[in-house]
Amino acid sequence: MPERLTEMLMDTWTPLIILWITVLPSIYMAPVNQSQVLPGGSSTGLKRLNEEQRVLHRSRRGWVWNQMFVLEEFSGPEPILVGRLHTDLDPGSSKIKYILSGDGAGTIFVINDKTGDIHAMKRLDREEKAEYTLTAQAVDRDTNQPLEPPSEFIIKVQDINDNAPEFVEGPYHASVPEMSLVGTFVTKVTATDADDPVYGNSAKLVYSILEGQPYFSIEPHTAIIKTALPNMDREAKEEYFVVIQAKDMGGHMGGLSGTTTVTITLSDVNDNPPKFAQSLYHFSVMEDVALGEPIGRVKANDLDIGENAKSSYDIIEGDGMDIFEITTDAQTQDGIIRVRKPLDFETKKSYTLKVEAANIHIDPRFLSGGPFKDTATVKIVVEDADEPPVFSSPTYLLEVHENAALNSVLGQVTAHDPDISASPIRFSIDRHTDLERQFNINAEDGKITLATPLDRETSTWHNITIVATETRNHSQVSRVPVAIKVLDVNDNAPEFASEHEAFLCENGKPGQVIQIVSAVDKDDPKNGHYFLYSLLPEMVNNPNFTIKKNE
Repeated sequence: MPERLTEMLMDTWTPLIILWITVLPSIYMAPVNQSQVLPGGSSTGLKRLNEEQRVLHRSRRGWVWNQMFVLEEFSGPEPILVGRLHTDLDPGSSKIKYILSGDGAGTIFVINDKTGDIHAMKRLDREEKAEYTLTAQAVDRDTNQPLEPPSEFIIKVQDINDNAPEFVEGPYHASVPEMSLVGTFVTKVTATDADDPVYGNSAKLVYSILEGQPYFSIEPHTAIIKTALPNMDREAKEEYFVVIQAKDMGGHMGGLSGTTTVTITLSDVNDNPPKFAQSLYHFSVMEDVALGEPIGRVKANDLDIGENAKSSYDIIEGDGMDIFEITTDAQTQDGIIRVRKPLDFETKKSYTLKVEAANIHIDPRFLSGGPFKDTATVKIVVEDADEPPVFSSPTYLLEVHENAALNSVLGQVTAHDPDISASPIRFSIDRHTDLERQFNINAEDGKITLATPLDRETSTWHNITIVATETRNHSQVSRVPVAIKVLDVNDNAPEFASEHEAFLCENGKPGQVIQIVSAVDKDDPKNGHYFLYSLLPEMVNNPNFTIKKNE
């Protein structure tokens, strides 16, 4: 790098020195800006410098100033001459002394107090400080009295291409939908260059792709990355690693470059239908399974992910559409088959269903690729369960007269084993419902008999529970309620409702009502009570009193 800079400076300074020797006598010995950096052999630059010197020439007195320039990063063996200061008051004698003050005076920049030559003593970096403001003054060497007021000038540090482009925000991550059209925007990257964007092409960047073709492209000047290949499929490859280069000097040879990486992920679109893992599923279920219980799962796989992979399941055909239902497991996306209605092995032993899985979210762009659904067949076998006995009726009602004879049959209950094995049934009475043991039942045929006398006036209803038990499996038990109604017979005499005592005055008139009497009967005839009243036999012939029915 130092050798290259030395060569550049030699090419630059040679024409300028010639220019300075040529021009100096014609401008009143005015200070010529030796630091003007011009391209080697550039006549345009020399012409511009002469024009500037003529414009800034002060004809009466004082300094002739121009901006001075010094190349950054120069580190030759000798201090670099930046320029020469000269006042038009200097006749060439040694009576004038040049003084320099301001930014970097005495440290970075040193002036020869006799000749006015300014040298840069250190290597300068434009990116740290681009210009320095200094003040020059000419004084009498003996008295130090100013010969002219101080004059301010600027030394600008001229840029060289010493900074490579940098991607400050990298590495980058971006995504683009799979199956995107060519030219779809992906992302934009940005590189910065610390060199002077105004001078030359040191900060003029051109972008290119080093890795990532032919899938992606980049616009050379805007750094916009776009898709370059159609129909990129996420299911085939999801992630791409792209290397982007930014090169200065407009991308020409000799320019400096920097790179960054862009990880591009293809985001999913719904371009794949669900597909059942198998075309036929077999399940078995016990006939006594509880309603709502799952009996099996089916699975339709989808190569897509997220919302695009979600499917809904339905039973679209079969002989058990009203017996079974299918729902979607939100976590696993399985189809769960459940029982909706009771099963009966003895009635139907198997079912065949046709189930369908269909995507919930359809992308219209890919409808031409076929239906986003699939079907499978499900065969369900119902297995026999050892069921308890089944009574012929859910309840029984028996009627018996209260004067029924002991051991007379009041009625009969029947039950059977619904299983194919058809186990014999034994009957019994749950004695917790017949604490007085008024009834018995025949264990073989279920006939209920009377064990103790009945009295309707004591208890009109008796509610007992009959138990049916399989003889081959005593754990299989069923129960049924039996209501026994006791019917009335006329087994109770009427009774006066209360004791009566009547009084009659001695002047009572014939036909006068002395007392009204009433009777009750514990029995309950269907048509109600009808009583006949009469006087006792010993009172029948008494001419003083009579009794008759009160109509």
